[in-house]
Amino acid sequence: MRLAPDAQAVTAARWVSLRIEAQEGEVREHTIQMLMDGGAGAVQEVGSALLTHLLEGAELDALCDALATAGASVERTALGEVDWSTRWVTRVGVQRIGRIAVAPPWLSGEIADADIQILIEPAMAFGTGEHETTRGVLALMQSLVEPGALVADLGSGSGVLAIAAAKLGAGRVVAIEMDPDAIGNAIENVEMNGVVPRVTVLQGDAAALLPLVAPVSLILANIISSVILELSPVMARALPSGGRAVISGILVTEREQLLSSLRADGWLLEYELREGEWWSSVIARQ
Repeated sequence: MRLAPDAQAVTAARWVSLRIEAQEGEVREHTIQMLMDGGAGAVQEVGSALLTHLLEGAELDALCDALATAGASVERTALGEVDWSTRWVTRVGVQRIGRIAVAPPWLSGEIADADIQILIEPAMAFGTGEHETTRGVLALMQSLVEPGALVADLGSGSGVLAIAAAKLGAGRVVAIEMDPDAIGNAIENVEMNGVVPRVTVLQGDAAALLPLVAPVSLILANIISSVILELSPVMARALPSGGRAVISGILVTEREQLLSSLRADGWLLEYELREGEWWSSVIARQ
C-alpha cells in the first residue's frame, strides 16, 4: 500500500475506482507518482495492477489521458456517491497472529481469550493490522522483543506495532510517524491500550529522529522499499552489532533487488515471511 503523505479524508462525493496495469520498474513508479500527484490518497499494489479511488471530474479525465499516453492500461469503474467515513468501517475485523489478537473496540469481546489483546480505533488510512505487511511484522517480532528493550517503530501509522512491542515486554517504544493525520490516531490507540508510560509517539522524519533515540535494541519498519533503502544506513547506526530490524511493506517482486542493496549496507537476512504478494523479513546488522 502506497499512502500519500498529505492524504486527506474526503467523504460524501462521487468517486471512481481505477485499475491500472503498468510495467515494473521506473514506469510503474512513475505511474504511482502520477496517481499520487493526481489526488489519490493511497495506491494499492495487487500483483501487476495498481488500484486506487479518485473523485470524478475534469482532472480525473486529464489524468487518465496522461496515464494512457505514458503506456498504462486504465480501467474505470464509477462508484457513485460514497461516504468513506462509514463504508471503510465494514472492512475492519479481528486479526489473530500468534499470541497477538487485534480488533477495533466494538469487537473487543472476540479477542478476550487472546494472550495479548490490542484494540485499535481505525482511521481511514490506518487500520487494525488487516494488511499483509502489518501481519508480517506482528508475526516476526514476537520472538524478538526482549524484556525492558528499547524499540523504534518507523512509520508507525495507527501505532499497532508500537503497542504490540510494549505488550510483548519492551521497556520503552518510540513510534515515529511523518503523517500528521496519523499522530492523533496513534496517541488515541496508545492511551486506549494502557501503554502510555512506555510508548512515545513522535511526529517527524525517521532519518532525523532515530539517531536522537539510539541506540535501540530492535527496529520495526513497515514502509515502502525505497524508504527502507534510504533509512538503511541510519537504522544500522542505531543498532548494536547483531541488532535486528523487522522490515515489511515490500512486494515479493522487489525482494532480490532490496536484499542486494541491504547486503551492500552490511545487513544479513535471518528470517523471511511471504503472504500473498507481500514480503516481510528480519535483517541483522553485522
